[in-house]
Amino acid sequence: MSKSIPVWEPLSPDVLADQLGAYDSRRAACPLAESPRGVTLFRHADVVAAARDSQTFSSAALARRAVPNAMDPPEHAAWRGLIDTFFTPAQIAALEPRVRAIADAVVAALPRGATVDAVAQIGAPLAVRAQTEWLGWRGIEDELLGWMADNHAATRSGDRARTAAVAAAFDEIIRAQLQRRRAAGAAAPADPTTALLAATLDGQALDEADIVSILRNWTAGDLGSMAAALGVVVWFLATHPDVQQELRERPAGLAAAIDEMLRIDDPFLVNRRVTTTAVRIDDHELAVGTRVYLNWASANRDEAVFGGPDAYRPDRNAPHNLVYGVGIHACPGRSLATMELVVAVHALLQATPSIEPAPDAAPVRETYPLGGWRRVPVRLG
Repeated sequence: MSKSIPVWEPLSPDVLADQLGAYDSRRAACPLAESPRGVTLFRHADVVAAARDSQTFSSAALARRAVPNAMDPPEHAAWRGLIDTFFTPAQIAALEPRVRAIADAVVAALPRGATVDAVAQIGAPLAVRAQTEWLGWRGIEDELLGWMADNHAATRSGDRARTAAVAAAFDEIIRAQLQRRRAAGAAAPADPTTALLAATLDGQALDEADIVSILRNWTAGDLGSMAAALGVVVWFLATHPDVQQELRERPAGLAAAIDEMLRIDDPFLVNRRVTTTAVRIDDHELAVGTRVYLNWASANRDEAVFGGPDAYRPDRNAPHNLVYGVGIHACPGRSLATMELVVAVHALLQATPSIEPAPDAAPVRETYPLGGWRRVPVRLG
């Protein structure tokens, strides 16, 4: 006999005031909960199972075409194969020195002995400059920083018309870059944006709408995600001086350490799916067409897998870490994101003797659909 699914409101003031705490409490009480928005899965095992079962949990849950995020097999495989060619080890290695120069410049410009917002003054400028360097969009950094601010404000507002207008504005930024390359012809710069214009799938050139979708996926979400991730990492280092010192002495462990910090406080909260058939989770049945939210932040703190969710254990927890997802939709840009985060944190640790919480300001949490911190005030030694 099927049990009724507990009801919750993910946008209630109590939840928004402490999202991680609310997810921890919900996960302990029941593996799932329902709101008018859909059903949220909280447990690691259920989130992983759903992410790996694209036949039952379809990714075609978005109103607009998103390549390849909103695609299911077999269509997804061909697009993912194309996209993966842009993230080879050789390409990431070639980009790393350029990102390192950007990170060194961003860190060098930071004041010492004064309060610095790690999200706005480290994360955002580094994310924008690294992305424009990679994609060949140099010269529009200020425009992208302005768009990031507009996008975050629109997202927090919950106004769909406002978020749609901001999304359309970003598509126009992308189309301007495509037009620039078409106008340049054979003289177009050799970068991933130009390469997408020349790419084919099944022998056919890509439609502009699909190119825009791919570039939107690579940039619009990642700009905010990288800034948020750096905010989480810098705050963790500031509040864990022992870990900070260990990484100063042993920077080879940065990649695993950063992944673990992001597991503890995952800034990437949820992804959506929709059920294609009735499915049972424990004693609860989800009907066909149920919108399902995979709560990565909760799954990454599941005591059944990680023990104490706040315990910092990079090596032990690495095999189960879901910061970059799992299954066919695991983030294709993981290697790029990891490189950028490692380079940025290494530059910060090399250039400073200490990173401490600012004595004159408190950090401010982000709220749904964003995670992590909105503001991270620290003081650099």
